[in-house]
Amino acid sequence: MERSHPVKSTVDKIIDAVAGDEKPGEIPGVPNSEPPSLEEPTEPREPLPPKPDQEGPDTFSPTGQPTGAPQAQMAQGGAHLTTAQGLRLRDTDHSLKAGPRGPVLLQDHHLREKVMHFDHERIPERVVHARGAGAHGIFRAYGTAANVTRAAFLAEDAQTPVFVRFSTVIGSRGSADTVRDTRGFATKFYTSEGVFDLVGNNMPVFFIQDAIKFPDVIHAAKWHPDREIPQAQTAHDTFWDFVGLHTEATHHTIWNMSGRGIPRSYRMMEGFGVHTFRLVNAQGETTLAKFHWKPKLGVHSLVWEEAQLLNGVDPDFHRRDLFDAIEAGAFPEWELGIQVFPDTPDQMFEGIDLLDSTKIVPEELAPVQAIGLLTLNANTSNFFAETEQVAFHVGHLVPGIDVTDDPLLAGRLFSYLDTQITRLAGPNFAQIPINRTHAPVNDMQRDGFHQTAVHRGVAPYRPNSLDGGCPFTAGAGEGAFVEVPVEVSGRKVREAPASYADHFSQPRLFWLSMSPVEREHIIAAYTFELGKCYEQAIKERYLKVLANIDPVLCEKVAEGLGLPVPEAPEPLAEPTPSPALSMIGKTWPTDGRLVGIIAADGDVAEVEAIRQAVLEGGMTPLIIAPTGGMLGGTLPVQRTFVTARSVEFDALLVASAPPPGNDAYGARDAKAGGGTDAPVDPRVLLLINETYRHAKPIGGWGTAAQAISQAGVPPQAPGLAIAEDGMTALEETLRLLAAHRVWDRFPAAASLA
Repeated sequence: MERSHPVKSTVDKIIDAVAGDEKPGEIPGVPNSEPPSLEEPTEPREPLPPKPDQEGPDTFSPTGQPTGAPQAQMAQGGAHLTTAQGLRLRDTDHSLKAGPRGPVLLQDHHLREKVMHFDHERIPERVVHARGAGAHGIFRAYGTAANVTRAAFLAEDAQTPVFVRFSTVIGSRGSADTVRDTRGFATKFYTSEGVFDLVGNNMPVFFIQDAIKFPDVIHAAKWHPDREIPQAQTAHDTFWDFVGLHTEATHHTIWNMSGRGIPRSYRMMEGFGVHTFRLVNAQGETTLAKFHWKPKLGVHSLVWEEAQLLNGVDPDFHRRDLFDAIEAGAFPEWELGIQVFPDTPDQMFEGIDLLDSTKIVPEELAPVQAIGLLTLNANTSNFFAETEQVAFHVGHLVPGIDVTDDPLLAGRLFSYLDTQITRLAGPNFAQIPINRTHAPVNDMQRDGFHQTAVHRGVAPYRPNSLDGGCPFTAGAGEGAFVEVPVEVSGRKVREAPASYADHFSQPRLFWLSMSPVEREHIIAAYTFELGKCYEQAIKERYLKVLANIDPVLCEKVAEGLGLPVPEAPEPLAEPTPSPALSMIGKTWPTDGRLVGIIAADGDVAEVEAIRQAVLEGGMTPLIIAPTGGMLGGTLPVQRTFVTARSVEFDALLVASAPPPGNDAYGARDAKAGGGTDAPVDPRVLLLINETYRHAKPIGGWGTAAQAISQAGVPPQAPGLAIAEDGMTALEETLRLLAAHRVWDRFPAAASLA
């Protein structure tokens, strides 16, 4: 899948930057394009421009015509407050009353309009994938797919604007980012032939084989209906009751129990189209294909304790990470790839049913071929107008890409349009700016809620002569979408093919493909999730499911639950492991990583050099000091011992061993405990200890070794970069960070090796 091109390592870039005259960038997170004044501004002025990292939807008309209008013309304008009709207002703080203490008058049109709009600000959230974050970008095609599809956006060097939305599945809009869950990965391509939506997940399989079961799996995974808890998690009885009885969910469930269920970042997770699609080339030849997104930064996860802490410390961690990386210029990138298969009548490949969405085709059997590069390079200018109102649909297709008979895909083709009508209040949601196509529209659709196009003509029907016969149908040679004329036949039945009955060979394939430390994490996840269930019968039932995957997995989970180990009810499959499924064993770029730097007043000069080097290496340095303000009067502090927590950082640099601060006692900061006479601030020791426990690199110089030792870290522990000077410690820390974690700190049981 990798497309080779020369790329310097992060360490090399840092060395080059420090040796040259380059200046560091800014720490991301600035609220607006200009800093605020201390006093309330009173001189009228136009609205501030957007920040450099922000952009809105391209300015196309509701019917897909480029307007050429600047994006600023789509936003509010003018220096003065107005009503929705543009009427200037002199006061918006007081209702119109009969005297200062009199009753409010019914004629107060401004009060009525202001409160009316506020009362209707919210729209129904998505039933699933409610919690999300989005960004704008560009897709550049390599041209390597031209032999299998005539889709124009996949022609060599074609560049297509895109909007991508990432999401969690189960939680509400207000839930946390780092819960254990499947993530959505939906991409809207604004192609010259119309909108193409690739609506997938960060896992290549799903819980069900047929869309008729979708309400069941979501009802089971969501909160219990009597109490509406737990929120955004599957560690409860109804979920495990369902997947224990409905064993076709076993494969997706084990993916969720792996590190894939708690990704480090949206920037560091794969995406999959899940279904098999049919591609059509210029000669009319067809191929079956699966879509894959491969992140340039690699596929990385959190550890479970880290994810749990983040849900409280920073429930916006994933969306903040995405926005900050783009603002800092560390643009996330993914290669789009395809696995291709012959379009045979049985739609099978190497014994694997390509229409079964609970199955994968291992990359060792069908390599992923790179066909283009996605770069996210701009944040939204308005979350609601763009991320919340974007409407995806698997039926938004372009010539050269068609659907197959996957019964899960069939239901999605029905459901997506249905849900948009409720969420976006009518059939004209395609006219919302973020959803507008960049291809001309002449659809003969008329009227309806929120119709913003001003149609002309008198004959919105075909055939007609009053509008000169327009619009006319097109042939394949004129860019029309033509469904592949596949022959279909069969009895009308409610059945599944026999190939769908194998529910355990691929979960076993996944298990056998994991490294020992990944297997440990899967055992821990099953033990935690099942341990949160109330009913013993549900736990015992799912242990029987695990017995069909692997006896060691079943034994270890049963041990954690304090339950007997059941016997496998049938012989175990012996698939060939797929190394491509493991997330461990490679090194990756460290672009956009967060590096915490613990410092005190005496460390300023060297810390400033380290901070600049980290910035110029494409990462974000966050100075952690005893108090806020300016360290040593010159160095800006981003975190204090009160506000910092290790889970925010990918690596930790320790410049010294700071003594306890004035607020290092429990009544002021519980992390400090009951106060201490130790020479190092207890919150610094907690930062170091958690970083070590979560297998992250730790670098240090000066008196740092004292603090690291007092934090309970063995001096010979793997992943420590203790050096004579800060730059040497930084270089070694970043070499360790390229592997994401210091995996040697997580020894696995001998039975899992």
